[in-house]
Amino acid sequence: MQGTLSKMRSSLGDVVSYQLLVGDQTLDLNPLIGQHLQLTFSGNIFCDACGRKTKKSYSQGHCFPCMKKLARCDMCVMKPETCHYAQGTCREPEWGDSHCMVPHYVYLSNTSGLKVGITRHSQIPTRWIDQGATQALPILKVKNRHLSGLAEVALAEFIADKTNWRAMLKGDAASIDLTAEAEKLLPAIEEKLQDLLLHFGADSIERLNQDIVEIAYPVSLYPKKIQSHNFDKEPVVEGILLGIKGQYLIFDTGVINVRKFTSYEVSVQTRSA
Repeated sequence: MQGTLSKMRSSLGDVVSYQLLVGDQTLDLNPLIGQHLQLTFSGNIFCDACGRKTKKSYSQGHCFPCMKKLARCDMCVMKPETCHYAQGTCREPEWGDSHCMVPHYVYLSNTSGLKVGITRHSQIPTRWIDQGATQALPILKVKNRHLSGLAEVALAEFIADKTNWRAMLKGDAASIDLTAEAEKLLPAIEEKLQDLLLHFGADSIERLNQDIVEIAYPVSLYPKKIQSHNFDKEPVVEGILLGIKGQYLIFDTGVINVRKFTSYEVSVQTRSA
């Protein structure tokens, strides 16, 4: 197989199923655990948006011009509380309509520990899987991305809003009663939620009462020490595939974040160990 990488496709079951996307081809990864897998970077990077060849990848797979003009590469994607759609300055209003001005969820998850996050309604449970969460619980449904960011910022005063990816890759964190945590956290931001309801409307925030989602990953052995592979420093990444978690391939030789290398052209080879 040869082509440009995209973030791995996943589906939730008793154990998460993964596929590696290489150009127009797909490779089922779960059956390859325990086998030798080799990824070889050709040295070519092609923009995920326009397809032009670029010496450097920006914003996970874009050339510099696309990074500067596309809404998906704007700072508000990383910090939704800074959304400026309402000011009429969105880089791509139509993209904003379909990606930002739609229902979002605020959730608690257990990745390397308790954290808060947000995701578009259509990205459940993909977002949780991409972060390597072993548990997740939606606690609020809000009417747009901006509002979800404001709620997340309020909760982030009390708990983490980022994953310690190294800890996440060393094994599953101890189980957390996310429902109990929500019952403690929501009252702590009640005043902020009331302010948001006054500003955005009485129907802008819905409190949820859902079950905790448990997520298991196809990992035969977690590494004791995390060593990262990087195509920019080593064109060949290979070893025995020990598992997959989040967007990471876990080899006996180290780990690689597939999403980080979106649009890198690679060839893929497998063989029995």
